[in-house]
Amino acid sequence: MGSITSHRIRTALRLPLLGIPALLSGCNMVVLNPTGDIALQQRNLILFATGIMLLIIVPVMVLTVLFAWRYRRGNPNKVYDPNFDHSTTLELVIWACPLLIIIALSVVTWTSTHLLDPFRPLERLSAGRPIAPNTKPLEVQVVALDWKWLFIYPEQGIATVNELALPVDVPVHFSITSTSQFSTFYAPTMAGMIYAMPGMQSVLNAVLNQPGDSWGYSGNYTGRGHTEMRFKLRGMAPADFARWVARVNASKGTLAAANYGALEKPSIKVPALYFGSVMPGLFDRVVNRCVAPGAPCTIDVMRRDMARSRGDVAGRSAAPLHGTTPTPALFKAPEDKGTGPNVTKPAKPGAPGERKQGDPRNRDLSATQPFLAPGALRTARSDPQASGHS
Repeated sequence: MGSITSHRIRTALRLPLLGIPALLSGCNMVVLNPTGDIALQQRNLILFATGIMLLIIVPVMVLTVLFAWRYRRGNPNKVYDPNFDHSTTLELVIWACPLLIIIALSVVTWTSTHLLDPFRPLERLSAGRPIAPNTKPLEVQVVALDWKWLFIYPEQGIATVNELALPVDVPVHFSITSTSQFSTFYAPTMAGMIYAMPGMQSVLNAVLNQPGDSWGYSGNYTGRGHTEMRFKLRGMAPADFARWVARVNASKGTLAAANYGALEKPSIKVPALYFGSVMPGLFDRVVNRCVAPGAPCTIDVMRRDMARSRGDVAGRSAAPLHGTTPTPALFKAPEDKGTGPNVTKPAKPGAPGERKQGDPRNRDLSATQPFLAPGALRTARSDPQASGHS
């Protein structure tokens, strides 16, 4: 009876293990299935680092079980040496193996950090396929909004929201910024994660090598719409990309400063939008936070501050970047100043001293009493008028 019960228990414990492959079969590990050369090199770096660390982890786990079994209490053949204190061979293995692994990881990390620098122009399309000299990359400007993505193609004069289309085997130069929050531009099948920061511009150089659709998103939490801040990444053959550009150009949408403010407002689950024309220099205005009419651009303010620090322009007497110098209030005529609420007016009519400046109640400090013990009664304040004073 007992053997039957134990067999059933072992069978029940094995059933969940049999279901794990079925559950994992529906997972798409996009990081391990890249479609771009940069993501492929990053995948290989992850696998190499994991494999070389397993050279220490696996033997340690195996030896832990082996030692526990070999030196168990019931083993009559175990060896016990109470005088053991040192082994040169053991010391060399314990220290040399981790040191060699650290050196290998350091070399690979150093070289990969520079080779995969997002600011570094691409030198190849894929392994064994160098980029031809004077090849001009496709320019794409990325703006992280709340909670959507704006992609501007300045050379094509178009823009899209939540859809990024790229030609296969064409280098792409991304310029990345944000409007209000720290986001991360992340397309796992194409390249690594790059921060999008307000008032700053970051860069990513990448390439897609396979056609197909995947998803990109923001890996940094930015509020209630964060989970829906996704965009569709579409890899296309060059001919298909040209047709896609023509289709977007034919759309009637126009993106300019007038309607950019409405697009910038927070919104969730925004469908793909297409703009057939874009205001020139819109991305630079977003970076410098001066899309709104009359707003001074950050770069102009900084340039003027630098000139002022060198003494090239006057200080406070300098003219503003926009408009004319305002007139100080002390130099304005009374009729130009206007009036404001009287914040010093007594709260209630009949308050002490409202009409009689010499009223004794203005000098009555009887309410100023020392602190009393908890529960003690405070004496009532005397009223000079009640006692016959005028």
